[in-house]
Amino acid sequence: MATLRLFAAARDTAGTGRDTVPGATVAEVLAEATRRYGPEFGEVVANSRVWLNGEPAEGSEPATDADEVAVLPPVSGGCR
Repeated sequence: MATLRLFAAARDTAGTGRDTVPGATVAEVLAEATRRYGPEFGEVVANSRVWLNGEPAEGSEPATDADEVAVLPPVSGGCR
């Protein structure tokens, strides 16, 4: 099971910043997380950047117990 790290809106929607999620690929990990956390979480993931061990990831990349999959939604804000 890969470690799933969630930030910003992904963390808020899931109600946690970290979980362990099964899946043989990054896409499978994200699909299982969406099953756990619901369709709103899936919408956040669809608009997010996904990283595997600190590097941009594609869904087809393998994910193992030693890996960390991070979901980084776009953020806005700042000074006016």
